[in-house]
Amino acid sequence: MSLNSKIIFHIMGLLLLCNGAFMLLAALVSGIYSDGATLPISLASITTMFTGTFAMFYTRDHKKEVKRKEGYIIVTFGWLVMSISGMLPYLFSGAIPSVTNAFFETVSGYTTTGASILDDIEVLPKGILFWRSLTHWIGGMGIIVLAIAILPLLGIGGMQLFAAEAPGPNADKLHPRITDTAKRLWFIYLGYTLAETLLLKIAGMSFFDAINHSLATLSTGGFSTKNLSMAYWNDQPLIQYIVILFMFLAGSNFVLSYFAFKGKVQRVLRDEEFKFYAIFILTFTIIAAIVIFLKADVPITEYHPKVLGDGESSFRHALFQVISVITTTGFVTADFTNWTPFLTVFFFGLMFLGGSAGSTSGGIKVMRHVLIIKNGLLEFKRTLHPSAVIPVRYNGKTVKEHIVYNIIAFFVLYMLLFIIGAMVLGALGVDFVTAIGGSASSLGNVGPAFGSLNPVSNFNGLPDLGKWWCGFLMLAGRLELFTVLILLTPYFWKRT
Repeated sequence: MSLNSKIIFHIMGLLLLCNGAFMLLAALVSGIYSDGATLPISLASITTMFTGTFAMFYTRDHKKEVKRKEGYIIVTFGWLVMSISGMLPYLFSGAIPSVTNAFFETVSGYTTTGASILDDIEVLPKGILFWRSLTHWIGGMGIIVLAIAILPLLGIGGMQLFAAEAPGPNADKLHPRITDTAKRLWFIYLGYTLAETLLLKIAGMSFFDAINHSLATLSTGGFSTKNLSMAYWNDQPLIQYIVILFMFLAGSNFVLSYFAFKGKVQRVLRDEEFKFYAIFILTFTIIAAIVIFLKADVPITEYHPKVLGDGESSFRHALFQVISVITTTGFVTADFTNWTPFLTVFFFGLMFLGGSAGSTSGGIKVMRHVLIIKNGLLEFKRTLHPSAVIPVRYNGKTVKEHIVYNIIAFFVLYMLLFIIGAMVLGALGVDFVTAIGGSASSLGNVGPAFGSLNPVSNFNGLPDLGKWWCGFLMLAGRLELFTVLILLTPYFWKRT
């Protein structure tokens, strides 16, 4: 079976058109604030859209069919094309003149990792800051899902793309037609973004800060407009509680949000993954809050004295950081690597948890952990009763064996790639703590890490090869490993 290369290039062109259109929004913001970046962002937009139009025009006679093999290529290369074109506003404006740094920042944006190479965020033009947050928002639900909503206009079916792009081990469909599923998810995503923006504005944020942090929250990204991230508002608890709420929603399955809006609340409450997701957050928050209350100093802001033994502050910082790390959002209210050695190891472990399947968060995902634990416990029964058929059950239904095998394979592959990732960083001269932190953070799309990559630092100190390697880990983690790694196997490219 030969590849339908024309459809691949045609969709790449479509993605470039979409990306260029989003750049125009950033150029508009730049013009409103007269920050001097309007022309370079506009040139980046025109360049991107012209390239996209050219690609679509010369592949207009493509076969309107996307098979599974083309689907994987389109998803992976689509993210690369988006990231390469997304560098242009940084490069053209001079905000990030280095190609390596611009690519790292852009991949970090689209993969919703939130790791940055910028030493001083607040000096950047408003249009560039908005573009930075917008890359999060585009990547959050998946630019490919956005394209699925447009593909019917071109007469192309999109089920193969959704299977490769949808986060988590399964892709719940809200509607028999995949395009309608994509549209419903995007309406929920947009609605949450607008709601958070409004609430943050009412709570005291400027409109510009509110919209940027909403774009970053719903995408579980973590880019902030402030050097201190959310610690800038440590003396305004309401703002942080609003962000906590929307991080929680963004880390839960968006399909459950749809059911909740339809009045099917019982379906949400009965969902096993949602229950474990909430229990994990509550349990880990209580543990962290007790340790912070008894032993950790948490600054209100860098200009205010530290507090020790403040109950509300301890709970808020614990809840904020637990949700931020579990959902892989990456916002910080303080440098949690200074909250005692126990909490440093504690938060490192949380980096491997991840939010819910069907959410915008990265990581392994709660559903996979639950099924791995269930299968592990059932192995005791199978050992005692080797002839018995004891299936894994989830939400009251039997989970097919091939799904359990897939999840175990994913977990093993994830841990193996984490180890290899840390080894590569170590080979590049990075110290042990920084290497394992950078690998875990990049692969899990978390953002802040440990060592020299701690929450009050950034990734700029990594060698250039280290930045490219972390960019690869971010992409592999965001696209659930198999989608990217399958392209590196020889048999994928064999004609069948």
